[in-house]
Amino acid sequence: MKKIITSLGFLAFLLASFQVSAQKYATHAVKEGETLQSISQQYRVTPYTILQSNKEIKTAEDVKVNTILIIPLDGSAVTTETQPQENDPKEQIRPISFSRHRVRKRETLFGLTQRYDITEEQLKKYNRQLYAEPLKKGMVLQIPKFPELTEEEERALDFETYLVQPKETRWSIAHKYGITVDSLVTLNPDLDKGSSHLAIGQELKLPRPKGDSLEDQQVDLFTSFTVPAKQTLYSLGREYGIPSDSIVKLNPEIMKQGGLKEGMVLRLPKKRDTSGDVNTENFIFYEVKPKQNIFRLTQNLNVTRQELFDLNPELENGLKAGMVLKLAKAKSEGLEVKNALVLDKINLVDSIDVQNRPKLVFMLPFRLDRINFNDSKKTSNQIKTRRDLALSLGFYSGAMVALDSIKKMGVSVDVKTYDTELNQAKVKEILFRENLLGVNAIIGPVTASALDEVAVQAAGKDIPVIAPVASESQLSHGNVFYSVPKEDVLREKMLSYLKKIHTDENVVIIADSTHQVAHDSILSKFPAAEIAKIIDNKSLHLDRFLIQLSEEKENWVFVETDQPNMVSSVSSILNSAITEEMSVRMFTTNYSSAFESDAISSTHLSNLRFAYPSFYRQAGSDAFTKAYEKKYRGLKPDRYAVRGFDLTFDVLLKLAHKNNLFQTSQIVGLTEYTGNSFNYFNEMASGYYNKASYLMEYDSLRIKEIKLDDL
Repeated sequence: MKKIITSLGFLAFLLASFQVSAQKYATHAVKEGETLQSISQQYRVTPYTILQSNKEIKTAEDVKVNTILIIPLDGSAVTTETQPQENDPKEQIRPISFSRHRVRKRETLFGLTQRYDITEEQLKKYNRQLYAEPLKKGMVLQIPKFPELTEEEERALDFETYLVQPKETRWSIAHKYGITVDSLVTLNPDLDKGSSHLAIGQELKLPRPKGDSLEDQQVDLFTSFTVPAKQTLYSLGREYGIPSDSIVKLNPEIMKQGGLKEGMVLRLPKKRDTSGDVNTENFIFYEVKPKQNIFRLTQNLNVTRQELFDLNPELENGLKAGMVLKLAKAKSEGLEVKNALVLDKINLVDSIDVQNRPKLVFMLPFRLDRINFNDSKKTSNQIKTRRDLALSLGFYSGAMVALDSIKKMGVSVDVKTYDTELNQAKVKEILFRENLLGVNAIIGPVTASALDEVAVQAAGKDIPVIAPVASESQLSHGNVFYSVPKEDVLREKMLSYLKKIHTDENVVIIADSTHQVAHDSILSKFPAAEIAKIIDNKSLHLDRFLIQLSEEKENWVFVETDQPNMVSSVSSILNSAITEEMSVRMFTTNYSSAFESDAISSTHLSNLRFAYPSFYRQAGSDAFTKAYEKKYRGLKPDRYAVRGFDLTFDVLLKLAHKNNLFQTSQIVGLTEYTGNSFNYFNEMASGYYNKASYLMEYDSLRIKEIKLDDL
């Protein structure tokens, strides 16, 4: 007999499994006159099942004409709330036995849960008729009996598994749960320490929200509520986000008076803010620092005390370091915001910790294997003609000035320099031979393949790698800092600026076939733009082009090409078109070496007030320039030397502030130096991308920066 019962049980399990996998659903558009009750009868399911399957429907009153409902045809709600979850410790506990209980007159669900020390959900789970109908006298119920929990299991019940939603960050989730970011990281030790990135769908262990448990709650977390007509415990629980039995536990008079009555004054937890999803689309966030006070916060964040408390009611219990506060996204203006986090302004020069001793590695293609130092003339010629040599030597000369500067500030730096010889095998040899343990940052290499090689090796030791020049890789490297902004970042900065100042100017686009992306981007901002015809992808159809220029409006002409001859020809034509009646300006969204060719007249570019986006600006006569000239006996720094100083000094200052470049980049925003700016954003754990750039224009034969603050 025992064998037969076991077999039947197994068959029942298989049947149940089949029914779940074969579950079917229908959609129903609510018609005039239909109600939740009539629809449930039509499909032979309970009203509760429909409510559970359509989370946007809170009560029967929400079922309105044209509402689209999901109807589970087998009667099982389209939800996992009432099903055991493998990752929920509370639901992993199985009953060790059952007892029977016949319902007596005036017994309630709450009374039964208190008598048998179970939750209302556990009672309903093993008596599914309670989902469809109220408790009635004479009902025979199965009462589950659970094993005693260990201390560890009881602690586990205080936590839940949370799935990261789109546009959420560590700060938004910490705010939602009322914990610090440090606590979130402590609860989830697998989180990447070098990045704040969270993947959509990532599982986090978090404390159960207050309201799920009524223990240890403070008086000032509650509010009074007067019960209106037709209010039910179920709808009240949904409204305040707590179980019905918790409401009764807080208000025992409900039991004494035989249920919820109109006019009752109840004690309930304060409602959570429902002004919008707590994510980066709706809010920005601020992490409270030690020794801050409310007055200082309102001044720094440009908010009133009332605005701060309205969005963050937990402040009524006092301001604590580590709290994550949310602010309306409209408050972003005037604040430095990075990944939706408001950054405190940090002066890196004044924030140096001389106890930090950065260990820095340079890996650049000096090509010492190709240089004959006994032939100074040939060596000089090589440096002038080979871009890789000019870049490496110029960059490194500026980096040496940065090392001198940081040393004068009291910071000791351990430096190692390797010549990659522009050779992949050499890079592998260096990595195999040298121990990178303890290195705080690697600057270089310059080629994409060598950068990939170094990044992979460095990632295993949590070492950041800084790409000194523009680099495109097919691989995702979470530890690489791409110091040169991507083309789309530069293009967007140029177009956003022009869109902002555009009135009724006549826009004309000249783009060859290799610049289709630029062509489409400009057209998306200026849909009425004229498109110039290009012959053989090399030259303008001149007659047609001249007709497209306007004498009534200023002409904005975009030139998108990498061909110096085409730039020279177009700039000459446009310069000739300028008259008292016709005004012309020239722009590009992709400033390449074509615009720096000797064949192009600087006078023409100046007359056209040619403007372009750039990741660097012209260096002035500042402290670096003077230090460079002094170190190298009057030699003026070129563009590569300026970049070498700026990038190296930026890395060293950040490491001197906090000896972890990943962490510093999360709390430090825009940094500016002689000719370069840096503002790194971590994008989907695929690396850190610099989004700082400039807009430059020719004016009176000089190149100057367009100051956006002056608009």
